[in-house]
Amino acid sequence: MKAIIQRVMKASVTVGDKVCGSIDRGLCVLIGINKHDTEKELEYIVRKILNTRVFSDNETKRWTKSVKDMDFEILCISQFTLDAQLKGNKPDFSRAMGPEQAQKLYNKILEDLKFQYKPDKIQDGAFGEYMQVHIQNDGPVTIPIESKPPSAGAETSEPVTTDDS
Repeated sequence: MKAIIQRVMKASVTVGDKVCGSIDRGLCVLIGINKHDTEKELEYIVRKILNTRVFSDNETKRWTKSVKDMDFEILCISQFTLDAQLKGNKPDFSRAMGPEQAQKLYNKILEDLKFQYKPDKIQDGAFGEYMQVHIQNDGPVTIPIESKPPSAGAETSEPVTTDDS
């Protein structure tokens, strides 16, 4: 599972002319779900979204506060293209989870974020729709997070991650 966390002054998602989700200061999070992802990867990603310290508590101390610490908002956007790999010059999306399963995991991410934080602080786009994402990045600050699923056939109880938990 991959998440691209962007610190924003504001962000919104529209489908056609309709605004689906909109936030002021906080995080805009693009989420890609791999066909091998499980709830273990989901739990890791949710924890990182809520606890990664990308905000400052004052002008001199940077990188000390999370979105929860600051009581800011989160806008989540499903983005299957995060799991693309290039085959020549053409993107191949075969590693992405199919839409029905991915929507269930994506909805669980939203549910967990709301449960562990504040429901009214969590917004999202429109799963599976063609969306326009408007992001006013703050910094800019963009942090990629990845929790890799176990390799096929391997027995493990913990996701392999690309950073320190």
